[in-house]
Amino acid sequence: MIDVRHLNFTYPNQKKPTLKDVNLTVTKGEIFGFLGPSGAGKSTLQKILIGVLKDYEGDVQVLNQAVKQADSAFYQRLGVAFEMPNFYQKFTAVENLKFFQSFYKNNENKIYSLLDKLDLQPFADTRVSAFSKGMKIRLNVCRAFLHQPDIVFLDEPTSGLDPANINKVKQLIVEQKETGKTIIITTHNMAVADSLCDRVAFVVDGEIKVIASPAALKQQYPATHVTVTHSEHNKIVEEDFELQLLGENERFIQLLNQNQILAIHSEEKTLEDIFLELTGRTLS
Repeated sequence: MIDVRHLNFTYPNQKKPTLKDVNLTVTKGEIFGFLGPSGAGKSTLQKILIGVLKDYEGDVQVLNQAVKQADSAFYQRLGVAFEMPNFYQKFTAVENLKFFQSFYKNNENKIYSLLDKLDLQPFADTRVSAFSKGMKIRLNVCRAFLHQPDIVFLDEPTSGLDPANINKVKQLIVEQKETGKTIIITTHNMAVADSLCDRVAFVVDGEIKVIASPAALKQQYPATHVTVTHSEHNKIVEEDFELQLLGENERFIQLLNQNQILAIHSEEKTLEDIFLELTGRTLS
């Protein structure tokens, strides 16, 4: 679905390149995440992949077509949700979606189904000017999937959403993946990427530092200790133990034999922990 070779890009009047020797492939039906701090080059990379920026060096193929030669048929197969939603404020939610849907050949009426999945159907006939930022973000996600595109680009699709609505967006993304769609997520929310993405790319200073599945990264950087929560003298106490040779640790065995353990859990590294360790950078 995506094949990028030796991509370099520098904005006009800038000496420092924004993207440097980027190489990656994305396969059909994959949820792929571009992760990194603000200003890392994630959004620029997405704009190149969807054909907004074409003055780049290297080879960029999307849907088996060179993006520089993209035609109208190419854009019929793309869905995009930019980070900052832009709607006609005096139109209702349905009026906005019907207007944008009219641009595409595949315009079967999926509007109310999508609104329902993101808990927006009660506001279908409400003007967008009355929507909160979170409602606009969800409406933006609806718009990206309107025309049943083959590949969908979502830029910070859960930004500003509460946990309940984050889960609704995640569920919709998974449902769309199950229909065979390829979905590209650009985000700095490592928790969302961890739960959704088949593979992720860590982007820092315009370079891809690593591409791997979240599971593979966690296996490469495994937990090193466990925390045991137990009861002692009518108090709740937590003790940490190194995983190495845990079965030979006398204190750990003593706690097991006392049968007063309330919980045992390993301190697994998060994607954000691994990102920091690999790149030396935080997400801020």
